[in-house]
Amino acid sequence: MKIFLLEDNSSIAKGLVYSLAQKGFDVRWVSECKAAESAMNDGPYSAAVLDINLPDGNGFDVYKNLIKPAGIPALFLTVRDDEDDIVKCIEAGAEDYMTKPFSTRELIARLNRILGRSHKVITAGDVVFDTEKPEVTRGGEVVPLTSLELKLLTLLCNNSGRVISRGNIIDKIWEWTGNDVNDNTVTVYMKRLRDKLGDDVIVTVKGIGYRFDGR
Repeated sequence: MKIFLLEDNSSIAKGLVYSLAQKGFDVRWVSECKAAESAMNDGPYSAAVLDINLPDGNGFDVYKNLIKPAGIPALFLTVRDDEDDIVKCIEAGAEDYMTKPFSTRELIARLNRILGRSHKVITAGDVVFDTEKPEVTRGGEVVPLTSLELKLLTLLCNNSGRVISRGNIIDKIWEWTGNDVNDNTVTVYMKRLRDKLGDDVIVTVKGIGYRFDGR
């Protein structure tokens, strides 16, 4: 499993990278908010560990703009047992938080609990999306998806039953790839995904965007 780590203290970060690697995790570590966006292209990630106080911003903004929209469960780190920060973590939708100094063994235990809780199998007709692997099957056969197609499907699944606008999809593709995209690009990518999964799984809402009807 791959973990996204945002932490500006190199001693803490290197210790976590080593300890998590010993437990079989692959860790992508960045120390600044500005590096987080490009690091997201190295996903998909199973979970994120985010420091709150950073030299060029804070972990809450990274969570709101990148982590939460991608459906990645998060654990926040804070330097003090501050009630406002704790409340903000919970209200933002994070799975857990820890205050520094912390036990690495406890952090790994909490991560394992989060990962166990976040494992979801989403179905729509004969399409099954196992978010843990991640793997998509249709009629029992594995559907080969590109990294970008998998990210698009994850975005739709995390908002199941809700329409995702074409503008939002354009923004996300730009975040993931760094390439300029337009309305036609979205049409092409979504057509490829629907060809693989079936037209009845991803619904086109004319003039607005797309909706995934799964459970």
